[in-house]
Amino acid sequence: QVMLVESGGTVVQAGGSLRLACAASGRGFSDYAMGWFRQASGKERKFVAAVDRGGNTYYADSMEGRFTISRDNAKNTVYLSMNSLKPEDTAVYYCAADARDYSPVHFAKGDMDYWGKGTLVTVSS
Repeated sequence: QVMLVESGGTVVQAGGSLRLACAASGRGFSDYAMGWFRQASGKERKFVAAVDRGGNTYYADSMEGRFTISRDNAKNTVYLSMNSLKPEDTAVYYCAADARDYSPVHFAKGDMDYWGKGTLVTVSS
């Protein structure tokens, strides 16, 4: 069993930067692929970024270049650094874990083993 707790969500001005963190409890953090997803109000939850067991990173096409995912296995934490934020980045950001390691199919569908409760990011114009 893995529990995920996101933090770092806040109100930020357009063009600003923010770093989200997701702390995992439970054993075996390094054995999981980790991902970030987001859900804007009234819309479906969508894949943002992932990092596999080996530290390789994957991004949704629209996120690459502005967002950076990273993991610190010693701290059982995964991060999402976001730059050049836009109002359309406003959403609840969720952290998730997959014991099967990264799969573009699983992550695209949000087929994950564990989810956090999310943290709200609001980008003001």
